[in-house]
Amino acid sequence: MPKTNSHDLVHRWEGNPILTTDDFSSKCQALHNAGAVKIGDIFLLLLRVEDMRGRSHFTLARSENGFQFQVDDEPFMTSAKEGPFAFYESLGIEDGRITQIDGTYYITYTARSEVGSRLAVARTDDFKSVERVAFVSQPENRSGALFPRMFNDRFAMLERPLVGDAGNIWISYSKDLKYWGESKVVMTTRGGHWDCHRIGVSCPPIATEKGWLLPYYGTKNTSGGHIYRMGAALMDMEDPSQVVGRSEIPILSPRKYYERVGDVDNMVFATGAVMNDRLGDLMFYYGAATNAICLGWAKMDMLLERCLNDG
Repeated sequence: MPKTNSHDLVHRWEGNPILTTDDFSSKCQALHNAGAVKIGDIFLLLLRVEDMRGRSHFTLARSENGFQFQVDDEPFMTSAKEGPFAFYESLGIEDGRITQIDGTYYITYTARSEVGSRLAVARTDDFKSVERVAFVSQPENRSGALFPRMFNDRFAMLERPLVGDAGNIWISYSKDLKYWGESKVVMTTRGGHWDCHRIGVSCPPIATEKGWLLPYYGTKNTSGGHIYRMGAALMDMEDPSQVVGRSEIPILSPRKYYERVGDVDNMVFATGAVMNDRLGDLMFYYGAATNAICLGWAKMDMLLERCLNDG
C-alpha cells in the first residue's frame, strides 16, 4: 500500500478521491456511495450516482489494482419502469450493498418513492444483467445488508428501521428472501457517544476468525448538523444476533476537506469493503460528503482488537 498518515484506524489513500462526478461521460449531480466486490482479479464498484433531476441509479466501475477505476458509460441498474417495483422506485434506487452467497451476488438497496423508503433485494451472476427479487422491508428503512452465509437454511439480514428520527440495527431471517421474520434489535445508539443519534449498517458483515466483523456508521447531531463517522462491531459467528465486541471510538471520521465540505457536510459513509488477503488489509470504499468516492484501509487484526478491547 502507498504510504499515508492518518489519525484514524482506517488510513486514507494519498490519492483520494478515487472517483468524482468528473469521471462520468454523462452529466450527474452527485456521487454518493459504492458497494464493492472483487471478482477474480477485478475490483468492481457499484456506484450510487445522482442524475441532474436528483434521482439515483447504479453504475459500475472496474479496476485491476483497486485504486484507479474506469467507469462504465451506461448505468447498470435504474428505477423499474413497469411492474410491481416501478411505483416504489419512482424517486430512485440508492446505496447498493453486495453480498456473495453460493456464487450469486445479492444487492440490497433502498427503493425511494413518495410514500417512503424501503429495502429491496436484487441478484446477478455476472453483473451483466440483474433480476429484482423482492421488497424486504416496509417504510421507513434505508440501510440493510445480507450475511454471506445461511443460518439453519435461512438468509439473515441486518437492517435499520427508523422510529421517529432515531435508528438502531436489527436482524431478520428468511427462507426465501421474500418473507422475513424473527426480527430483533441487535445494536443500539449510545448516549453521550459519537454514535448517539443514529446507527446503521455500513458494509455487509465480513467473516473473520473472531466472528462477523460489521463496519457500521453512526451519527451525532450538533449545532452544525449531523456528523457521520464509521465504527466496527463484532458479532457471534453462529448466532449473529449477539454482539460480542464494539469499538468505543470511531475507526474513521471526516477530517479532510473533501469529507468535510459537500452536498452533505462532515460525512464518511462506506457501503463496500474488499479484503486484500496478501496484505491482511480490509479496503474500504467510502462516500465523502456526497461528492466523491474515496479509499481507506485497515489491518484486520487491528480492527478485531479495537472491537474486543473496547468492549
